[in-house]
Amino acid sequence: MCPRACPAPETVLARKFLYLIATIIFLIVAAFAAYRLFPQQIFAAAFVPSAEFVKPEAVETSAYADPKMWFSRPGITGDANPALWTPEGVEATKTPKVAIFYIHPTSYMKRALWNAPLNDKESQDRARIFLRSQASVFNGVGEIWAPRYRQAAIGAFLTTRPEAQMAFDAAYSDILAAFDEFVAEIPKDMPIIIAGHSQGGLHLTTLMRQRVVTRPLADRIVAAYVIGWPVSLTTDLLALGLPPCTDPDQANCMIGFQSFGEPAEPQLLLDAYAASVGFDGELRGQSPMLCVNPITGVLGDEAPADRNLGTLVPNEELTDGVITPALVGAKCDDRGLLLLGGEPQLGPYVLPGNNYHVYDYPLFWANLRADAERRVAAFLAR
Repeated sequence: MCPRACPAPETVLARKFLYLIATIIFLIVAAFAAYRLFPQQIFAAAFVPSAEFVKPEAVETSAYADPKMWFSRPGITGDANPALWTPEGVEATKTPKVAIFYIHPTSYMKRALWNAPLNDKESQDRARIFLRSQASVFNGVGEIWAPRYRQAAIGAFLTTRPEAQMAFDAAYSDILAAFDEFVAEIPKDMPIIIAGHSQGGLHLTTLMRQRVVTRPLADRIVAAYVIGWPVSLTTDLLALGLPPCTDPDQANCMIGFQSFGEPAEPQLLLDAYAASVGFDGELRGQSPMLCVNPITGVLGDEAPADRNLGTLVPNEELTDGVITPALVGAKCDDRGLLLLGGEPQLGPYVLPGNNYHVYDYPLFWANLRADAERRVAAFLAR
């Protein structure tokens, strides 16, 4: 799915009640701007950058040899590495078996620039929150590499102006440079997990088409977690180079889902998805979206709440969280949406239509962690 056809979904977390309305607007736009949840002109006026596009200076792959270009990578320890965070009773692995490349979602909501500068403290702090709640899922199996990148501004998702595409291209160029450095630095036979969410999922699909479909790298992929980003089973999968995961112990496959509470009201999302163009050049139409149930690890599956090993429920300050088992079940419907069977209370950031996009990873934190462990074991046993 190209950025022109479908802008990326995104999220942001904020703690102050006085900022709640602005934050919800941001979440709405970022989660599914491409799907026109609300009249675009309202949000465009608030978020589309008014400045001329200034192409960021190209970043060479060698720039990512500097640890300062990463939120997380080997050698960054303690509190300085947000991906190492774990909830009480859980520990990060001391003997990594795989290397994980994780791309965080958009955290830059200003309109001053088309691409976020790396020294913008507000957006960088939000990105670290995402690493704590999302990338930490994978610290039980390996070392996490999470690059800092000049993400496209939120307003780039709200306009068809050519500057928007330039912003997406600039953001992806950073991701590509980081990934190439990542591959160059890890052992040549080390298995790899790739993961992302929202704008991170967008860039991950591009990365998969440009790098993962080629051998021998494709053979080293344990799994791809393209979460919170729609992928058509009909028009997109072939271009991505990996099949969907149909078995909980399957390796070299792809996991993806989009969470909705019930009653779900996703029609605007579905209408715009139907009108979008897939990676094969055809309209996605009514084709089902990738939905691998994160509780069972099986394509199109259903599972009750008692099989949910633990939801990460955040505290008010978003500085910590507790694992709560059996909080919510989930089922993939015929459209490829992941329905939660209710409205779990995780915080104020549920989007209109009962869209739990913000909570895709936390809802199934313990199951996704177990999923990664199973797939790594299956990969190493081959």
